[in-house]
Order: sequence, then C-alpha cells, then structure tokens
Amino acid sequence: MTLNYSTKALFTGSEWLIDVVVHVENNLVVSIDQNGFDSNNAIPLIIPALIDLQLYGADGRLLSEFPEKETIEKIYQFCIEGGAAFFQPTIASQSMDIIHASIDAVKDYKAAGGKGCIGLHLEGPWIHPNKKGAHDVSVIHVPDMEEVRSILAYGKDAISMITLAPEICTTEIIKTIQDAGIVVSAGHTNATYENAMQFFNDGIPVATHLFNAMSAFQHRAPGVVGALFDHPTAMSSIIADGYHVDYAAIRVAKKIMGDRLFCITDAVTATNTGLYQHTLVGDKYESAGTLSGSALTQLKSIQNLVEHVGIPLGEAIRMCSLYPAKLMQNKNVSGTIEINQKANLLHLNSDFRILNSAINN
Repeated sequence: MTLNYSTKALFTGSEWLIDVVVHVENNLVVSIDQNGFDSNNAIPLIIPALIDLQLYGADGRLLSEFPEKETIEKIYQFCIEGGAAFFQPTIASQSMDIIHASIDAVKDYKAAGGKGCIGLHLEGPWIHPNKKGAHDVSVIHVPDMEEVRSILAYGKDAISMITLAPEICTTEIIKTIQDAGIVVSAGHTNATYENAMQFFNDGIPVATHLFNAMSAFQHRAPGVVGALFDHPTAMSSIIADGYHVDYAAIRVAKKIMGDRLFCITDAVTATNTGLYQHTLVGDKYESAGTLSGSALTQLKSIQNLVEHVGIPLGEAIRMCSLYPAKLMQNKNVSGTIEINQKANLLHLNSDFRILNSAINN
C-alpha cells in the first residue's frame, strides 16, 4: 500500500523541508521529494512522533495501582493523543509485589501486540530518602545484590530503565544492571558534585528530572545539578510544565547542556487509593500538598519550550523525540523521519493541534 503525504513543512529531526511529499510504502518512508505535491490538501506540519520516557498512568489508572495491560493501553492512548508514539510506563518506589506485577503487565501488553511500549521504567525504590520527593519512605531502601539479580531475572526483556541514587548502590550493582541492557539513571539522589562526576565518568549516562529531587547547585557545593552542567556527555530529562522547574531555569540549563537535555512529562492521573494518591490542582498534580506529577503531554512540552523558554521549534521537537531516542539506543525508536525507516509521522495543523497521524510503531 502506497500513501503520499503532502506537507507545507516537514521537520525530519535534522532539517526543515518546505512543500514536499513523504512517500510511504508498507509503512516505510521510501522517498521525500516534491513529486505530486498538492498545495490544496497539504498537511500544515509533519514532525517525528514524540517519545516520553517517564509517565505513571492515565484515565484514572496508575500502573502501580492497576498493574495490568489494560492500564498500559490507557497510557498508550494518552500518549498518542499528546503526540507520543513511544513511551516508558513508570512506577514510583514500590514493594517487590507491585514491581513484579508491573513487569507482568508490560510483558502481557507486549505479548498482546500492544504498541509503543519501550519497557518499564522503575523509579526507585533504591533512592536516597532525603531526596524522596513524593515517594513513600516506607518502601525506599538500599539494595543488595540478591534483590537486584532477582528483579533483573524476573524483568528480563521488560525493564528498560531504572532510576536510582548511585551513592546508595555499589559499583557492582550498577554494573550488573547495565550489563542486563538496562539504562541506569541517577535520580532522587543526594550525591555530591565530586561523586556525581565520578558516577557519570564511570558510565551512568543520564539523570532523572533535572533540578527535582537532586542535590542543588550552590556556589560552594555544586551538587548533582553542577555535575550535569559540567560533564561533557551526561544527559538529563526535565519536566517543562513551569511548576517542577521555572522556565528561566530551563532556559539556563538548555544554554549549558544543549543536546544533552530532553523532556519527559512525569504525568500522573487522579487517584484516591493506594500508596500514591494524586489530586489535580490547576494544571498540575499534588499529593498531600506536595507537587507529585504533571498534567503534561509531550506536545504541550514542545509548546511550553517554544512559548515560555524561547527555544526554536525544531530544537524543542528534538528534545521530545531525537534526544530521548539517542539515549535509549533502541533500533525501533529513532525520533526522526528518514528513508527506509518506519513512518511514524505526527501530523499537525497550523495551531499545533494533532490531525490524523500516521503511526506505525
């Protein structure tokens, strides 16, 4: 089957193309040119489908409270409606029973043909209690190798990322997780600047939600934030809702980190049962008065970056597509539009609203 998408503007992930046609056969991009361009029916804007590496639930169902494939399907639908074709369902610090059930949910979702799920993101429970944020202290703990190996064995081919505080984990534990093909992210960490630099030098590639739940930048103690600013390769996610991080702070961080900074939504959903209960307050979520999650979509992240931070549109798109894809190094998730690649195309109108997209994940 051949499909031809005329568009007034195409962002490939590396360049802007004007008045072109994306030719798709059998779900693959076969060419991009001006042959057959139809100005009367052209889509205003086509960009790569977006990627969200951290969100917890949707439509009233947190994955940790409802660890079932149906919950992940709801998360996927939420992502698609917000422009993201690929995602990591995430659970905050939890008991081993909930972790196992969430692993089962990811496996069941994938076995049933579920789309877009890169894998499970475990945020905790191996984090620093002084930087717990909205995490429940009752389940936070220091891991031992037996526990780590047990989770890795149970979660084989299902876990794709683990956020942990590297200062409470041994070097052997971190290496064991990485050797299993899982991305280790430094988060909810109280590490010093010196320790954080060593962790990044030793191969931890990324940190979780810059500024939030990590040792702050101070002139005599630069902390994890300072280490991320100073390190040449370490990446970090950030939440661009204006609540988790002031837009001016995002602007400063972007100037320093460049293509090492990318967006997550950290999105939750309204819940009143279980270990984590979230209430929508305005356009953010709180738990017992503490900021606990966002109401973002990745498309809204892009809009905020452009309108409030002053980042050019193409770069804002990369922060929600290309850069997280580079971190994950998943051959099926590129964050770009290229010839001989799956056609995961996000169709937008002139006011940045989603039209009928072509998603072939």
